[in-house]
Amino acid sequence: MNYRRLGASGLQVSELSLGSWVTYHNQVDEGAAREMMAAALDAGVNFFDNAEAYAGGKSEQVMGAAIRALKWPRLNYVVSTKFFWGLDREGQAVNRKDTLNRKYLMHAIDGSLQRFGLDFIDLVYCHRPDPHTPVEETVWAMSDMITRGKALYWGTSEWPADDIRAAWEIAERHHLHKPVMEQPQYHLFHRKRVEEEYARLYADIGLGLTTWSPLASGLLTGKYKGGIPADSRGAMKGMGFLEKGLTDEAKNAAVARLEDLAAELGCNVAQLAIAWAAKNPHVSSVITGASRMSQLQSNLGAADVIAKLTPEVLARIDEITQPLAT
Repeated sequence: MNYRRLGASGLQVSELSLGSWVTYHNQVDEGAAREMMAAALDAGVNFFDNAEAYAGGKSEQVMGAAIRALKWPRLNYVVSTKFFWGLDREGQAVNRKDTLNRKYLMHAIDGSLQRFGLDFIDLVYCHRPDPHTPVEETVWAMSDMITRGKALYWGTSEWPADDIRAAWEIAERHHLHKPVMEQPQYHLFHRKRVEEEYARLYADIGLGLTTWSPLASGLLTGKYKGGIPADSRGAMKGMGFLEKGLTDEAKNAAVARLEDLAAELGCNVAQLAIAWAAKNPHVSSVITGASRMSQLQSNLGAADVIAKLTPEVLARIDEITQPLAT
């Protein structure tokens, strides 16, 4: 496993990381989480991604319990969370969901620390932009979170480039802690934000990326070529919004062509897709997910594929997928 600096910061994260969206609590209990996190760390993974909203806070609890059971030295791992959606999804209480105002953020970090059982969170993201809260208020709140020792670095997830730059410039102007990283979706069929919209931010403000969904919610595993299997993520309750993308005929045909290319390289198509995302020099870490040990081990095998992606191989991948990418 190789390690990369998180943007312009001095923090080093593994080029492949392990996330908990959909899986922890829903598919992965504390015992399975502990087993897979231990295997990931043994393979060199040091970054474990989470969010307040995942499984209504229970994902943080599962990960926190696994960390305590493993008794890892705190310096050996990096853990993240993300704020915006809140936990009160059904209630009517204001300042508890879909916001980045100071009141919510101060409560949110304390809640996450309690669920994780940690003294601080390494990386904290603003999970989506909030058009109703001044960016300056959010920047001050996130900077204060770091000043108070509750977080070490902060960043954004799925923010437009203009909002990221505005937040950075506010922090620069007021000598506050600046946003260090962004967590966007990035895979072979979803490229433009990372490759075009953010292009100037890498050099201008030193933005780092921890990207999610390298397998396009499973499309890039090849399992959806014949429809949605009953035991797949696409068939899970609440995941119906993925159906259209997972059953796209043109994309599944492209995946079939990628399988042939992967076979030439001695890997599977999922490993090829993960390695492709990690090949981007602006990506600090590619967040992978797994519901079972065999899946984790296969995903981590992508680390050995990165070096095989020569300019010629990348050109072949582009020829297959770029016309279908957004």
